[in-house]
Amino acid sequence: MSDLPFTLDQLRILKAIAQEGSFKRAADSLYVSQPAVSLQVQNLERQLDVPLFDRGGRRAQLTEAGHLLLSYGEKILSLCQETCRAIEDLQNLQGGTLIVGASQTTGTYLLPRMIGMFRQKYPDVAVQLHVHSTRRTAWSVANGQVDLAIIGGEIPGELTESLEIVPYAEDELALILPTFHPFTKLDTIQKDDLYKLQFIALDSQSTIRKVIDQVLARCEIDTRRFKFEMELNSIEGIKNAVQSGLGAAFVSTSAIAKELQMGVLHRTPIEGVVVKRTLWLIFNPNRYRSKAAEAFSQEILPQFATPGWDGDTLKLSQKNLVVTALDTLTPNLADAE
Repeated sequence: MSDLPFTLDQLRILKAIAQEGSFKRAADSLYVSQPAVSLQVQNLERQLDVPLFDRGGRRAQLTEAGHLLLSYGEKILSLCQETCRAIEDLQNLQGGTLIVGASQTTGTYLLPRMIGMFRQKYPDVAVQLHVHSTRRTAWSVANGQVDLAIIGGEIPGELTESLEIVPYAEDELALILPTFHPFTKLDTIQKDDLYKLQFIALDSQSTIRKVIDQVLARCEIDTRRFKFEMELNSIEGIKNAVQSGLGAAFVSTSAIAKELQMGVLHRTPIEGVVVKRTLWLIFNPNRYRSKAAEAFSQEILPQFATPGWDGDTLKLSQKNLVVTALDTLTPNLADAE
């Protein structure tokens, strides 16, 4: 059966007749004419090819088929009402879901802070954070599985046409050393001093490692000359290894804020060198933007952006992610993937 043999209006009429006990009173309750109600019932019976009312008595009595249709019809109408309520709640940010994507370090150190602020303002919105590689995250955004994402790696070339890719923040990579290393007594070190250190890094095949190497190369630092003491599979492992005196490392400043505050790691400046990379905000401009996504974009994103970020490049519309540039901008954003 390609088409349903009834409409929602016909189900509403059926329910009204059953409740009121007559076609006339049902018509009055629905603010339509009695002939219109009778015509809809006749059409419905013809489409279903069964009688729905026993017309022998003064009161409209449902047949067995009528009772069956009414039973299912009430469920259908109830579900429709529930759908309308859910949509209304979503529009008022009292329900719904926000799905945010991130690459590894961004998802570990930056997005939880952003989501925490959002949940404080909108506790009834369910928020999901999907943390994967930059490539997988970009595909999730392109496929509509994620509302928006903040990533630091290279976006697949085949997605650049379908995604909106906006520079969002400058992510600084800091050189960290054990607090008892001799270099910590210096105000700055020279680039050539880097080649005297033992380094701890992520696996050479990891996306984050490749991004860090590329950023350092732009600063004329040749990581091929580094002496690598060990390779680990997590930023947390690297921080612990440096803290234990096993070597030096380059990590995002957002990943070491707590350790610097506690004084268990030392951030060592390099004279004339600031190692930065760009974090990108990506979204699919052809996907419907929920009120939750718009609120996150307007109220949360600007607070973590690098000063000077132009949020006006993202236009508000039902199909576009909405971001409004605010004056409140937070420093020390960083993250390394």
